[in-house]
Amino acid sequence: MSATESMPCAAAKPAHHRWIYLNGEFVEAHAAVLPVTTQAFNYGTAVFEGIRGYAHFSDGNINIFRLDEHLTRLRQSASLLLIDDLPEGQALKDLTLTLLQRNEVDSDCYIRPIAYKRHLLPGSGFGVKLSGVSSGLSVNSLGMRAYVKQDGIACTISGWRRVADDAIPVRAKITGSYVNSALAMEAAQRAGYDDAIMLNNHGYVAEATTSNVFMVKNGKLITPPVTAHILEGITRDTIMALATSCLGLTVIERDILPSELLTADECFLTGTGVEISPVIRIEHHQLRSMERQSISTTLKELYEKAARGELKAFSHWLTSVY
Repeated sequence: MSATESMPCAAAKPAHHRWIYLNGEFVEAHAAVLPVTTQAFNYGTAVFEGIRGYAHFSDGNINIFRLDEHLTRLRQSASLLLIDDLPEGQALKDLTLTLLQRNEVDSDCYIRPIAYKRHLLPGSGFGVKLSGVSSGLSVNSLGMRAYVKQDGIACTISGWRRVADDAIPVRAKITGSYVNSALAMEAAQRAGYDDAIMLNNHGYVAEATTSNVFMVKNGKLITPPVTAHILEGITRDTIMALATSCLGLTVIERDILPSELLTADECFLTGTGVEISPVIRIEHHQLRSMERQSISTTLKELYEKAARGELKAFSHWLTSVY
């Protein structure tokens, strides 16, 4: 799962870049405004992506990590809300890169495209709906490095259940569904934890508030399946590829009971925002996720190398801004 909504941060507060793309034109951030009658504002009918750009390890040029996959998922998410007039694939990619070039991005960054329901079309009656509503698109960017604690995080098992796929499609990053995550995160942080791991309506582990969950047990990497009401995370997919290709690990996708997490050797979260975040405690149970040469820290290092262009076998994941 990819988002920037939560988690404590030791780094400097990120600043939005000067220019934003909004409905066909580039405007300065302070001038990018929407009316309060916007349907997405009233009903949560929008979809988004979180995308990262990283400075290349050798020359400092900025590359966007897995841009094509993120934009494909944005279009798929949008189709579920009948937002069907987005720019075509290459055009959407081009405008994203143009925005970053216009902002003269020269360091690690975060990109947030949002496709949303805009206003009622003539003859369409008032109310919450998907048909008879125009669509809009915005893309903004900001400077961002790691913003999650780098010495490991503590998680609770949330009392809030992950929204079910037959209630709101979990494979789409729909803005309105994130109230589910916000409630779980707020409760966790008020109780002294950094994040919350949520169960699905069957009582199995689903996700953390804005990220996918992996656990390590007996040298095997285990993660909930896509049928567990989870977002099919792009960082999740990245980690599974790195684990099998670079470390020769067995990756198992299966249902996980919450009690299994409390007997795991290691656990970590994955997402565009949190990147790879080792979990050092779940409830009262201490984990070995941050120990030297743990699987969690090894995969964290491999992810950063892939994102910064140090692993040539995965250079196809990178799209150069310049």
